[in-house]
Amino acid sequence: MAAQGGQDRAGEEDSDGGSSTEELLLTPAQLIRSLEQAWLNEKFAPELLESRPEIVECVVEQLDHMEANLKQAKGGDLKVSVHRMEMERIRFVLSSYLRCRLGKIEKFFPHILEKEKSRAEGEPSILSPEEFAFAKEYMANTETYLKNVALKHMPPNLQKVSLLKSVPKPNLDSFVFLRVLERQENILVEPEKDEQREYTIDLEEGSQHLIRYRTVAPLVASGAVQLI
Repeated sequence: MAAQGGQDRAGEEDSDGGSSTEELLLTPAQLIRSLEQAWLNEKFAPELLESRPEIVECVVEQLDHMEANLKQAKGGDLKVSVHRMEMERIRFVLSSYLRCRLGKIEKFFPHILEKEKSRAEGEPSILSPEEFAFAKEYMANTETYLKNVALKHMPPNLQKVSLLKSVPKPNLDSFVFLRVLERQENILVEPEKDEQREYTIDLEEGSQHLIRYRTVAPLVASGAVQLI
């Protein structure tokens, strides 16, 4: 993935590291907007979302390109200071996005690895290769720590623990704020109480809502709505 002619090529990668035949050609401004959208969705979603390594890779390349241009600029130029501030802002968003993902992996690692294990062939992975390696190592270290510190000192019938049962799952029923980017019709909303009935709503483009995450999770994944 390289920046060419002021544009960045963001290609989707499969779990084996190969590129698909479809690639997106983005301008630098569109690339940064894509990063910001992925960052906000990841920040406010209760679960780990699909990995976007193509965006991360292209943003890193864009930052390298901007850094190279700044080195050639004249010292004392106001534009240099403005561009450097923008670079620091982009680095903050990128770092925050990656830290947020790592935090969710540490918090929900058994469920994330189980979901990855049961992923159907051809279904996109929610983990990048580096995140997958980190999650497996984190789980192995957690199991070793529990065994050495606590389990080996307990009776034999209590020396096994299921991390899937012990670690809480993401709360998909939590409520989120969102902005609608594409109009959606007949969205099924599940009742909050047993005595209530299901009902459908239409989401108008540009409108904002407070709604249960489980209801709009597919729309977040498709990019039809933006968490805020």
